[in-house]
Amino acid sequence: MSDLNEISNFVWGTADLIRDKFKRGDYEEVILPFLVLRRLDCVLEPNNEEVRNAYEQYGDELNEQALQEVLKEAADAPFYNYSEYTLETLLDEPSDIERNLKEYMHSFSPEMQDVLNNFGFESTIEELAKHDLLYQVVKRFTQPEVDLHPDKVDNSTMGNVFEELIRRFNESLDENPGEHFTPREVVDLMAELAIEPDKDGFEENEILHVYDPCCGSGGMLTETEDRIQQFNDDVEVWLFGQEVNPQTHAIAKSDMFIKGEDATAANNIADGSTLSDDAFPDKQFDYMLANPPYGKDWKSDKEAVEKEYEQGWGGRFGAGLPSKTDGQLLFLQTMLSKMQEPGERGSRIAFISNASPLFTADPNVSDTKNECSIRRWILENDWLEALIRLPDELFYNTKITTYVWVLSNDKPEAREGNIQLVDASGEEFWTLMDDNKGDKRKELTEDQIQKILKIYKENDDGENSRIHPVSEFGYRKVRIERPLRKNFKASEDRIEQIKEERAFGNLSGSEEGEQKQEAILEMLHGMNDELYKDKEEFAEKVDEAIAEAGLDLKKSVRGNIFKALGEKDPDAEIVRDSKGRPERDTDLTDYEYVPLGQDVREYFEEEVQPYVPNAWINEDMTDPQDGGLGKIGYEINFNRYFYEYEPPRPLGEIEEDIEKVEQQVVDMIQEVTE
Repeated sequence: MSDLNEISNFVWGTADLIRDKFKRGDYEEVILPFLVLRRLDCVLEPNNEEVRNAYEQYGDELNEQALQEVLKEAADAPFYNYSEYTLETLLDEPSDIERNLKEYMHSFSPEMQDVLNNFGFESTIEELAKHDLLYQVVKRFTQPEVDLHPDKVDNSTMGNVFEELIRRFNESLDENPGEHFTPREVVDLMAELAIEPDKDGFEENEILHVYDPCCGSGGMLTETEDRIQQFNDDVEVWLFGQEVNPQTHAIAKSDMFIKGEDATAANNIADGSTLSDDAFPDKQFDYMLANPPYGKDWKSDKEAVEKEYEQGWGGRFGAGLPSKTDGQLLFLQTMLSKMQEPGERGSRIAFISNASPLFTADPNVSDTKNECSIRRWILENDWLEALIRLPDELFYNTKITTYVWVLSNDKPEAREGNIQLVDASGEEFWTLMDDNKGDKRKELTEDQIQKILKIYKENDDGENSRIHPVSEFGYRKVRIERPLRKNFKASEDRIEQIKEERAFGNLSGSEEGEQKQEAILEMLHGMNDELYKDKEEFAEKVDEAIAEAGLDLKKSVRGNIFKALGEKDPDAEIVRDSKGRPERDTDLTDYEYVPLGQDVREYFEEEVQPYVPNAWINEDMTDPQDGGLGKIGYEINFNRYFYEYEPPRPLGEIEEDIEKVEQQVVDMIQEVTE
């Protein structure tokens, strides 16, 4: 059995054996480690006898390290198991199967025992034995339908099996909506996009390094290696990845043990969170691919990430921090930090995101770096080659539209200074699946992948492709102020409001101050309650009253009087400061987004001033990098570039439809009444 669906369905059937004793959420704790164990068992089976003989011969003679090397050589693999048992022979002693299975597990090489320990496998064995299920589960995984030797089931198919099972676990629990595995056809597209400019130049015995910061079960890495070696099988590809989920990491690492000639490949798959504990801080890579979780918070990494952000460009996150609810751009910054110096090849990246990182946030008034500053950093460094919009309903656990970013720090000359937008979401780019898998209803055929690649390679304007200068995605966010207008009146209700003002309230700290408060209130009550539309006219009346009362008031207390007795009034005169300048109305502050390359003042005169004559540009809001008016930001609004206007139907057709519906309603009423 080598078919993905057949294997997945058979293994999933294990749930029927354990459903009465295990919760649905615990199924994967049984099924996944047994699937890994069966895979290892099948790999080692041809050389079991040689390994046991070597262990018996050298077990007491050699030191631990030397013995491990001998046993690996006997196993013809980067791992071994010297137990007298296999999964199948464990069934010969049903009454001792728990003890013997533990002994079998502990006879693996230390690295492989670590893999199994990541599943918490020993406690799973004990739980199965407690419910008299261990024998049945072992027996199921030794059936001919589960022959998982690499000659029967290659690494790619095995990876698909793991991902399909994990997808089913998540779907059955309706969990992890932001975590999803990447369909193999999408991985193939990403790999092709990453290696496209280089694939004809791979040299014999060349060593390439490929990295995935959230590698899951390792499928993106192995598929990329396969694509590279399709063009030149003499290229040596070293794979590096990091995965935070212990079980998924165990799957990826076991797969690397199986495919590698030594333990190096497996040791390059690190565990833990890339965001808070980067396993490859000083490593650079030729190709990097990732599909990070969408809309998933990074609060568990918050402390470490913010600490690294404080290092500025000395860390990975100098360009900024995205919203705490979405860490996609943290992964992208990690990848960009691992680019090798441009030269013969530089580094290339294929990265999947949802739409959010394309436009979320704009330049912060407070100069805090956010998603917008990250986009600016990427675009102004001219790293983004292309953005490709994929169809929706393409992923297993989400229906949303996704985008592939293609980035390089060594762009081909024809792409320098530009970004290509490719809309591959239309019907010609996807095929409906015969059977849905979760939210996945659509797939890309190889022909459709090649169609997308052709559009990308042509790098030209067309129906599904737009080429735009980088600067076209930028703008200056300019603050527009409008004058404050207030009327003033010494009425009872307004006079009461002065008691809430700070400077007036601070007078109450002493007897003299309290007396002054009373004098101020008495002075205000003595004024007439006429409504004034001009602050200067009202100020004359207030100053006369203050002088007549013999009061000596600080500027702050005098300001409290005008604040308490004034109310906003669009029909009033403009309020001006002591130098005659108009004061701004903070409630009317607005922002204009001026395209880069357009003079801010000219834009203001043409687009703003004719409609709000008294408005002005706030000169204090400048860009911290270039010092110009306003703050620079970038966003990529895909719909703006691919929007096609559809005119409404002719009015006559609409009227005909309305008349038909009206007649249908009349007919229905007649039927009811008859």
